[in-house]
Amino acid sequence: MTETERNRPQPLDGEAETQVQARKPVRRGGGDPGTRGRTTIADGVVEKIAGLAARDVLGVHAMGGGLSRTFGAVRDRVPGTKSPTRGVKAEVGEVQTALDLEIVVDYGVSISDVARAVRENVVSAVERMTGLEVVEVNLAVSDVKLPEEEEEETEPRIQ
Repeated sequence: MTETERNRPQPLDGEAETQVQARKPVRRGGGDPGTRGRTTIADGVVEKIAGLAARDVLGVHAMGGGLSRTFGAVRDRVPGTKSPTRGVKAEVGEVQTALDLEIVVDYGVSISDVARAVRENVVSAVERMTGLEVVEVNLAVSDVKLPEEEEEETEPRIQ
């Protein structure tokens, strides 16, 4: 008998000797690694997603009200400064978001159909990309683009 065997406690009468099992590694932190931690999404990210989704809808001519479109037209002339968030305001919480959009529609389209399509497209895009629940999309139609109206000037006029 070896020294190790001599020092091991011997089973009592009627007891069987049990074998020592290897320990399983303990997982620390628990759960799926992909769920550890917190993700925050900035208001501007949601505004950008919503603005791009709204512009994709047929019948939406532009985003924003008269004053913001005027400033935006000037800003858009500077290369690399187009703002997809013009006309969009988001309030982002931990799991939900609410959106306010201001749009200009083309003359002749059904405003209620355009509004429904904008809501559907915005909700779908924001929820798919962010995982946030969109609780409301409020739309303000600030203008109608008439066919005979000139497009916003691309060149400054000199008098």
